[in-house]
Order: sequence, then structure tokens, then C-alpha cells
Amino acid sequence: MANLKLPFPMRWIKRLLPSSLFGRTLLIIVMPTLLALIVATFVFFDRHWYTTTNRLTLAVAADISMVVEMLDLMKDSEEKDALIRVANKKMDLSVSYQPKEHLPKQVKRYANPLSDMLRRALDERVGYPHLIDMRRAPDMVAIQVEIPKGLYTFYVPQRRIYTPTTEVFIGWMIGSSILLSGIALLFMQGQIRPVRRLAEAAEAIGKGQDVPWFKLEGATEVRQASAALMVMRDRIHRAMNQRTAMLAGVSHDLRTPLTRMKLQLAMMAETAQTRGFQADIADMENMLEAYLAFARGEEAEAVTQVDMVGLLQEIVDGMKRQNDHVLLKIEAPCVMMLRPHAIKRCIGNLVGNAARYGKNVVVSIALRDHAIDIFVDDDGTGIPLQKREDVFRPFMRLDESRNKDTGGVGLGLTIARDIARAHGGDVALEESPMGGLRARVWLPV
Repeated sequence: MANLKLPFPMRWIKRLLPSSLFGRTLLIIVMPTLLALIVATFVFFDRHWYTTTNRLTLAVAADISMVVEMLDLMKDSEEKDALIRVANKKMDLSVSYQPKEHLPKQVKRYANPLSDMLRRALDERVGYPHLIDMRRAPDMVAIQVEIPKGLYTFYVPQRRIYTPTTEVFIGWMIGSSILLSGIALLFMQGQIRPVRRLAEAAEAIGKGQDVPWFKLEGATEVRQASAALMVMRDRIHRAMNQRTAMLAGVSHDLRTPLTRMKLQLAMMAETAQTRGFQADIADMENMLEAYLAFARGEEAEAVTQVDMVGLLQEIVDGMKRQNDHVLLKIEAPCVMMLRPHAIKRCIGNLVGNAARYGKNVVVSIALRDHAIDIFVDDDGTGIPLQKREDVFRPFMRLDESRNKDTGGVGLGLTIARDIARAHGGDVALEESPMGGLRARVWLPV
């Protein structure tokens, strides 16, 4: 069944989502908190802040309208002064009068919700032109009202038109959100730490490293997965040990009759027939060593820090004793944690195959993100594309005649891939820029 392709918006959203478990869990916790904060803020402004501020501004506009009307009706200056004192004492309105003054023609206005609401209230309650200045004095709002005879200036404390519960509410919402998010982050770190340790242990086991039993922590499912991983590790070790023990026992049992045959031949006169028997016995011993190496897989070797340049140089120098046309090309130094003898066997098998079938061999190394590539190129006849995976099967040889002059017993590539995969990597066969075959070994760093 074909995979269903997600629509474009869903693919775009999926790319934006975090890939780590920590990021996704954080998103699951933070997003509802933010949505709740946004909804609560909207409801607060729509219901509480708007209603309260609207009532306050209407009350201030009504007081200003009443004072303007009363002052306009009074003729005696002493009565006006008395009314101004009462307005200042009882209504928190500081009033000044400038006869024959007018509002400025051009004024820069600063738009904000509070001034807009106050302007609408003055339009509704005061029947004269007016101007609001919220920056003339600290903690005060200056309101100028122009009448035919002059200009009144009212100074109103901000507390009369603005409720401080807004800052309290917003601060409480933000503070509680930060506090709850911090507690959630601490809790998430405690839950994700066992998952991260489980992933590191699985990666180390995949690279063939020895991972000791660790304390099971976290949720029940994480503990079960950790315990299952360690049980699987023990089963793999037991299976490998049993395979090695079985092959070692078979090798030992076969060596005993071979030794007797060698002794018997040594006591006989040397003839063409006995020399042939001795060559067959030597081939059988080489086969037994190859079988045992394949079964052992170098599991018992400890993982150490290895200089790959020095290791490759050692392999090339050893191969040059048999073939002078083996070159090493190094772009940059590289140090890795691996089993040196196992990797030396792996690359040595590939270099040996390349030297057997090609006249010129080049070994090179390339660094990439979190991995290295080791290339073994030759100018031989190569391997057909459809048979490149078949040659990795145990005892598989392209030359089915089993002629010892054309190759070994068919375990070289199998051992090489087995070792690379035990380190978390792999071996692949590709076309070589030299015209022959390229063996590429990639290992995770």
C-alpha cells in the first residue's frame, strides 16, 4: 500500500515542529499555557479592563463637564475660585483658566486605548472642543477645554481613569506561567534523561562497545525498554560466545587428525604425491583459521582510541611488501574509538582483495558529519552490479572453481562487513574512479 502524502500545509507545519522528544514535550506543555494566557488576557481586556476604564473615563468626563458648565454660569470671580477649590479637593481636578486662549491648531496625538476611550467620553459629555495630553505632567493627564471666552486646563490624576489591576493581572499571569513552565522543564529533564541514556546505550551497543548495566530510571515504559535492551545485549553476547566456542571446538577437533596426517607425511619419503598432500593440509589449516576468525569477529578486543591515519599507514606498509603499487591519500587526521585489530583486519581484507585483482590500489579517507569514509580503489575488472551483494555472503566466491590462486575461501568480505557493522557502520561496493572496484567503509564517529 502506497504511503499517503500529506497536504502542503501539514508538511510545512511538520517541518517546523521540533524533532527531539524534549522539544516536542516542551511544545505540548508551553503551547496550552500560552493559549490559556492569550485567552485569559483577551477576556480580561474585553470584560474587566474595558468596562472598568470606560466607567472611569465617563465619570471624569462628567465631572469636567459639570465644572465647565458651573464656571460658565457663574459671574462672580470669588464663586468661581470657590468652585475650583472644591473641584480640586473633592474631585481631584486641578483647574486653571486662560481667558481669550485657544487650542493649538496642530497637535501631535499619541494613539492608545486609554486616550481613545477618554476622548470618546469627553465627546459624549462635554459639548466643547477639547484636547488630551497624557505626557505633560508625570502621573497626570492634562485635558484642555475651549469655551467661547477662553481655555480651561484640567489636570486629572491617572488613578482616576486607570486601574492598576491591569499590571497586577498581567504580572500574575506571566509570573505564574514562568513558574509553572520552569517546574515543567525540571520535571521533563528528569523524564527525558533516561530516554537519552537509553538511546546512547543502544547506539554504543550498535557500535560494538561494551555497555555495563545501568540503573533503571524514568517512567515504567522507559524502564521496561532499558531492561529489554540490556537483556538483548546479554543474549547477543551469549550467542556470539556460543558461536565462537562451537567453531573453536570444531577447529580443535579437526586440527588433531590434521596434525597426525602431517606427522605421518613427515615420516614418509618426499615425493610429488606427498608434497600435494602437504599442500592440501596447509590449505585446510588456512580454512580453519579463516572460519575461526569469522566466528570470533574480534568481540573480545577492547575499544580504544585509535589514530586512523597511523592504522591505515600500517596496513599500506604491510601490503607494500607484496605490491608496490599501493598508495595512501590522507586529507585530515582522524582519531576514533574502535577495536584496532578488528578494523585492521576489516580494511586489510579489502586492501588485499584490491591488490589481488588490480595493479594499482589507492586507500583514502574522507571526513563527514558524524562519520568517516574509508575508500579502497583499484583498477581491476570490478564486480558486476547484480553480484555486489552476493559476494558478502559467507563462502561466496565469484570463481566457483575454488582455485587457491584466484582467492581465498570466500570469507574476506563477509568478515569485513561483519566487523564494520559491529562498529555501527557498513561496507559497500561501488564503481571506482580508477575504473575498477571501490570498497567504501563508513564508520560513525
